Amino acid sequence: MKWEEMIKYIWQEHRGKALGVIIGLFFGVFTAVLGFWKTFFITICIILGYLVGKRADEQGSLRRFLDRWFDE
Repeated sequence: MKWEEMIKYIWQEHRGKALGVIIGLFFGVFTAVLGFWKTFFITICIILGYLVGKRADEQGSLRRFLDRWFDE
């Protein structure tokens, strides 16, 4: 089996496990390089950024979302 086929199979059949492993790997590497608290802070910023982006997508426009938060 070629690498591309194996990766495609894993992604199609075990997507959640693959994402979990990738996220765990990045968190482990960042923790080893930066330390726990800096990594934790970066993780919180990523989660908040995701939530803001998701909310903007649901409302249809980032501009409309920001206008609701920051009325002039």
